[in-house]
Amino acid sequence: MAPLPEPPARTHISLPMVEDLRSSLETSELLTPEADAYRVKIRRWAESSEKQAGAILLASSPADISTTLLFAQSHGIDFAVCGGGHSTSGSSSSTGGIVIDLSAMRSVHVDPSMRTITAQGGCLWADVDAAAAEHGLATVGGTINHTGIGGLTLGGGYGWLSGQYGLVIDNLISIEMILANGRSIKASATENADLFWAVRGAGQSFGVATSFTYRAYEQSSPVFAGTLTFDPLGSPDKIPQVLAFANNSIRAGQGHAACMLGFAVGPPPNSAPVLVCSPFFNGPEDQARAFFKPLLDLEPITNSAAMIPYSNVNGMFNAVAQHGGRKSTKGGAFAAPMRVEFLQSLFEKFCHFVTEVPDARDSLLLMEFFSPNKVCEVDNRAMSFANRDHYNNILANPQWKDEANDGRCRQWARDITTMIRKELEACKTDGRIGSKMEGVGTYGNYEGDVASEEKGRTIFGANYDRLIELKKRFDPSNAFGKGHLLSPQFDGK
Repeated sequence: MAPLPEPPARTHISLPMVEDLRSSLETSELLTPEADAYRVKIRRWAESSEKQAGAILLASSPADISTTLLFAQSHGIDFAVCGGGHSTSGSSSSTGGIVIDLSAMRSVHVDPSMRTITAQGGCLWADVDAAAAEHGLATVGGTINHTGIGGLTLGGGYGWLSGQYGLVIDNLISIEMILANGRSIKASATENADLFWAVRGAGQSFGVATSFTYRAYEQSSPVFAGTLTFDPLGSPDKIPQVLAFANNSIRAGQGHAACMLGFAVGPPPNSAPVLVCSPFFNGPEDQARAFFKPLLDLEPITNSAAMIPYSNVNGMFNAVAQHGGRKSTKGGAFAAPMRVEFLQSLFEKFCHFVTEVPDARDSLLLMEFFSPNKVCEVDNRAMSFANRDHYNNILANPQWKDEANDGRCRQWARDITTMIRKELEACKTDGRIGSKMEGVGTYGNYEGDVASEEKGRTIFGANYDRLIELKKRFDPSNAFGKGHLLSPQFDGK
């Protein structure tokens, strides 16, 4: 198969170019470095992903996005698209080029009779959750509510409701986007179906998504959720006890219950590594407490679990995922039941890392114990997303402040996920997962490194070749070469 064309050599935007573009815009604002709002708009979730753009388009309409895309390509100017700004690869930033910032496009329309939610491309999940809750509805969304809906949706999208309703893309009814040729296009199962297949998993590589319409579900009742912490250093028995519950919860919860386990460094004065467990139960409190009783009886050192509105659930982790500081993300997968020895080895690696690199004590290692059954009802060929199988995600999220530690922190994430991949391979031979595993075992939204052809083939598996053919059809010049993993030549600049 012929490779994608190398992205055109791109340059910085000059002041005369800024004025030319500005005069062509209808309603959007174009910021340059001297503008007061510029410093705010180049900020990203991870400081290590911030770059000094030559200009920032505060987009307010699809028409101005189209104008900017065509202008950038005709002048050979680098461009990037920013929704929530959570990418740790730097793909939502540009050095000297144009950033198409969608943060001014955040309206949400809920149709209670049709049970649909239509949200503009710059929305955060908090916007969607709050608007849906006003009508007693909810949809599958990200577990960090200041994440943009665009990146999470276009890359797949797991959430607390995935056990009941599948992935975010399984609940995407339609999408509107601006293609590289400036055309605004709608894609759904019945309209531009090839494009709809591609964007559900690899959407960042095909255009700028300006609107999403999701399927919604009745969610008028509160849910049981919160965070428990345990001291595995002072009480080593906590790891096997908590893990035994988590392993069983995947099957016993029948999609209505889930939990997330993780390792973090606790607050002062001890500031010691802790085991974190976040339970979730979509049902009455008495049933929730009965379900989680074995966990609650383990006497956690902290316990915030309570009945809360669903619209608050995706904000539970915001405190440990704040903007600022340097960050990276790297993903893997595990098959349940997870071995106690393996979880203990992950804990040991985490402890060693935060001890050897004290600057990285805000780092996290998280494991999602969600039922995969609903996700696996959809075939891996049904859309470009290829990570469906009877396993769950693990996220390695090193967080640090000193640029001098960039290499050590990113290498830790690579090393720990290599270890996780080896364990998943071992699961094929010990019966925990079929030897003919169909899913790729890598969630693209957790892959925070810059793009490469090898990574693209890893994440999209058997769907990769079809994606490349569709990429040539919808973006033949590879204008969206910073998108998710379909540009072997992208260098991250």
